[in-house]
Amino acid sequence: MDKLKQFFARSSILAGISGVAHAEYGLNLPVGVTETSQAVYGLHMQILWVCIIIACVVFGAMIWSMVFHRKSQGAVAEQFHESMAAELVWTVVPFIILIVMAVPATKVLVDMHDVSEPDMSIKVTGYQWKWRYEYINEDIDFFSSLDAASNEARQVGSDIDPATVEHYLLNVDRPLVIPVGKKIRFLLTASDVIHSWWVPDFGWKKDAIPGFINEAWVKVDKPGVYRGQCAELCGRDHGFMPIVVEVKSTEDYAAWVQSQKSSAELTNSAVVETLPPQELKQQGKKVYQANCAACHQQKGEGVPGVFPAITASAVVTGEISKHIDLVMNGKPGTAMAAFKGQLSDLELAAVITYQRNSLGNKVGDAVQPTEIAALR
Repeated sequence: MDKLKQFFARSSILAGISGVAHAEYGLNLPVGVTETSQAVYGLHMQILWVCIIIACVVFGAMIWSMVFHRKSQGAVAEQFHESMAAELVWTVVPFIILIVMAVPATKVLVDMHDVSEPDMSIKVTGYQWKWRYEYINEDIDFFSSLDAASNEARQVGSDIDPATVEHYLLNVDRPLVIPVGKKIRFLLTASDVIHSWWVPDFGWKKDAIPGFINEAWVKVDKPGVYRGQCAELCGRDHGFMPIVVEVKSTEDYAAWVQSQKSSAELTNSAVVETLPPQELKQQGKKVYQANCAACHQQKGEGVPGVFPAITASAVVTGEISKHIDLVMNGKPGTAMAAFKGQLSDLELAAVITYQRNSLGNKVGDAVQPTEIAALR
């Protein structure tokens, strides 16, 4: 039974049974931390009370009639047909109620879709199974994947208790960072299948569809960390595609932007160097666990009939140019994605070197970042 519970916890299907559910049990919507979420909550409560009042009146009248006008009390049903007054009452009254509810609902919907005059824009692209964030006009571009601790614990046979992993399945290696008190416009799309970007505290979710751009906006007035998940069944690892948004003060956000640009410059300068194979393997292991292990498994054994093994693979142990081409450009018609646009030159060189010299393979060669850069 313990192993069964751990399996369900890792697959995020019945996490609550194993005691590691990520959401508090509640009977109502969260208030949230944005104007939109608070407006949605207020509208929800207004309409809920209207429905409760209607239910009390309708069911109260029914129960009162059944108790005091039943046949055993000698009640005789009134015989009347085509009453104009009754027709008007049950037509006009519901119509008025619908109008009263529709007006505020329409206002909230209009406000939710008003992406005009943003302070900044971020393009969000869904991949199987990670998110890409591109800061328009900021020259910041990175991928956000499930964090290493959750990724390791979720593997069948890992023998790691998910309850010991902080924010299990709801943590990432690189969170989206935005400034507090600024209107952020999101441009949402996808590279492969339909995804859905959803952070409950923001009060909305929006589909990310290949070939289309959907828009949404958020303005958070309270610094903090807010977590969500992909809300679309986007494939085998749908349950392992979390979203983490870190809202920083204006000063902290400016410092973060500068650190990202400095880090990018350092990475770009590193590709001109020749790195030793051991260093490439160490970095390649991290890249493999974040991007490849979901399909090819932690030890490279793959999933028979679904995902090929890395261990003793003809491609991995064969001609290195074909291996590089497969990792960079993918394989059309299969689940093998193209990583040329997802990983840096250093990351591509590292993961290819790692695959050829680890996971049961000992080819003995290595790929340098400069070789990858020359092939782009």
